[in-house]
Amino acid sequence: MSKFPFYKQLDGMDCGPSCLRMIAKYYGKTFSVQQLREQSYIQRTGVNLLGISEAAASIGLRATGIRTSMEKLKQQSKLPCIIHWNQEHFVVLYKIEKKRGKTWFYIADPAYGLLKYEEQELKKCWISTTQGGIEKGIALLLDVTPQFYEAEPIKYEKLSLWYLFHYVRPYKKAMIQLIIGLLAGSLLQLVFPFLTQTIVDQGIGHRNLNFIQLILAAQLMLVFSRTLIEVIRRCILLHISTRVNVSLISDFLSKLMRLPMRFFDSKLAGDLIRRIEDHNRIESFLTQSVLNILFSTLTVVIFGIVLAIYSWKIFLIFILFSAAYMGWVKLFMRKRADLNRKNFEQMSVNQNNLMQLIYGMQDIKLLGCEQQKRWEWENIQASLFRINMSSLNLGQWQQVGAVLINEVKNVLITVLSATAVLHGSITLGVMLSIQYIIGQMQGPISQFVSFMQDTQDAQLSLERLGEIHGKPDEETEGMDQDTQISGKDPIQLQNVVFTYGSEKSKRIIKGLSLDIPAGKTTAIVGLSGSGKTTLIKLMLGFYPPTGGAVMIGNQSLQKISFKEWRKHCGVVMQEGFIFGDTIANNIAPDGSMIDKERLLYAVEMANIREFIESLPLKYNTKIGNTGQGLSQGQKQRILIARAIYRNPDYLFFDEATNALDTDNEKVIQENLERFFKDKTVVIVAHRLSTVKNADQIVVLKEGEITERGTHEELIARQSGYYRLVKNQLELSA
Repeated sequence: MSKFPFYKQLDGMDCGPSCLRMIAKYYGKTFSVQQLREQSYIQRTGVNLLGISEAAASIGLRATGIRTSMEKLKQQSKLPCIIHWNQEHFVVLYKIEKKRGKTWFYIADPAYGLLKYEEQELKKCWISTTQGGIEKGIALLLDVTPQFYEAEPIKYEKLSLWYLFHYVRPYKKAMIQLIIGLLAGSLLQLVFPFLTQTIVDQGIGHRNLNFIQLILAAQLMLVFSRTLIEVIRRCILLHISTRVNVSLISDFLSKLMRLPMRFFDSKLAGDLIRRIEDHNRIESFLTQSVLNILFSTLTVVIFGIVLAIYSWKIFLIFILFSAAYMGWVKLFMRKRADLNRKNFEQMSVNQNNLMQLIYGMQDIKLLGCEQQKRWEWENIQASLFRINMSSLNLGQWQQVGAVLINEVKNVLITVLSATAVLHGSITLGVMLSIQYIIGQMQGPISQFVSFMQDTQDAQLSLERLGEIHGKPDEETEGMDQDTQISGKDPIQLQNVVFTYGSEKSKRIIKGLSLDIPAGKTTAIVGLSGSGKTTLIKLMLGFYPPTGGAVMIGNQSLQKISFKEWRKHCGVVMQEGFIFGDTIANNIAPDGSMIDKERLLYAVEMANIREFIESLPLKYNTKIGNTGQGLSQGQKQRILIARAIYRNPDYLFFDEATNALDTDNEKVIQENLERFFKDKTVVIVAHRLSTVKNADQIVVLKEGEITERGTHEELIARQSGYYRLVKNQLELSA
């Protein structure tokens, strides 16, 4: 059996699509992980079997999910198949083999590579339940259909190393200066072996001290000249590298901000932060590795010509052993790339874990789970340690071989040159000159090896970044960028259906139709999980509806520029974010000149002016990240002030006052009712005091509207709404 095709997962969430990609390749078709990821509807928690089966169906593979025993798995002929691993991961089982009385299971793990397990080892990772006394695990069997061979892989534009060079184009003059500096440095360096030969043959040979002193003075002048050129070169390089790095990261952040919200639902913060760190590697490759390899090539060519003139035999030995050295290093490149990917994944997990420890410290201490959380962190460190040890071992073997090859080469060259001196073919000065040249060429050869590794690192980073840059923007070409929103249009939901996964996933919103009249207040109530927040996110354009349409006036929201639409919206979400900035900049975060009159009006309406003005720095008081130093109620009032400051035509409040005490809520509610006049308002709330004065109250249950009307009308019906609020009103049953 030929070697099973293997692909590494780019992210911690990509195991399912990567498994499917390997199986498709096994059957002869190459699909990108991006296509399979989109078809499997990855969420922040990863992908499930339903998502994988839908992605399989999209490329012509028939998927059948089974819960089976170990004995039946061993008899399974439909290999390769996907199996559920440790209750949190997916791997491919591609071969089962009996050898010497043992059964071996061959696994393609997208996180670690091609592995082999004994039966008991596999059981520990695969068995998930016991039914009727029989241990069972989950597998997804895949069959090829005729449609598989007709399916066309979607072509995604990939980032190449050549794409990166447009970042250095604006610095052509500086690059030319660098190349001139490299050339000048190489030419000055070329003089040294001839000076060494002259000192030995002429100065020492003729016992001419004055001549030796003159040559030494010349060498010192050359050293100072080279040092000056190097200082200038480093200054220019620092200037270019800093600007290139800023441009790279700025473009990446700009792309991130253009992506739809659905993208962020499937990404961990650690994955994105690690990708930003990838830019440093790319910048280093662009501004240092490439220039170093130019300098190294120039050095090898110039000194190689001189060495060949001195002795073509020594030149040939040097070239052959240098090629052997680079070939030896090349043998380790694939394994090194695997370790690089593993390190990326573990560092991403480590970053997320540390963020949880820091931001969740209060709850960790309250729950008394310090030891458990520390053990989790230590387990991650143990995984990182194993990866680092593997990298160290790999590096040691690589280094041992490289040193051996270089030492043998140096010994042979020394013997050859010494023999040539004894035979009178060359002088002692030439021998020392050759030794100097060999020493100068060792560095560039090491640079070639480093460049191979840097190129590999840059390609891996580009692969990860290309996945982001290849994503479609939230603002698509079909949108009308010139749409004028009057601010007086009603919002209509027409038979809206929504699922967070595919169409076969659980429906959060089920064929819902709703008219939200302009200039009126609509309240949405219901039990937790009924779809209230999802409905608001649909109206804000965070997600496209799975079915139906959201209309603003007579225009579909999907055809309007989301950026333009949101300019007219003021929003307070449950998970509203407080920036690590001043209070004033949190209320007016758009970067424009703050209107003091509007700012004072906003804080007055949010009933937080007294608190802010009691602080020593008042509105210039700096708030910690995520609002550290503020109570939940104070955070919520700042978020309300932020929405009011925008003076929008449409207001969306999702549990905007649930953290407020009764007195604050009463004052703010009265203020908001005045502010809401002639504005289109959608409120999601549980508290009766927030919704009872709404022009329209809509009751949601499991994604469907069960009631609508005014407070009085719904109370009179004594149905779902009545049951929701009767305890708050202390009504008799």
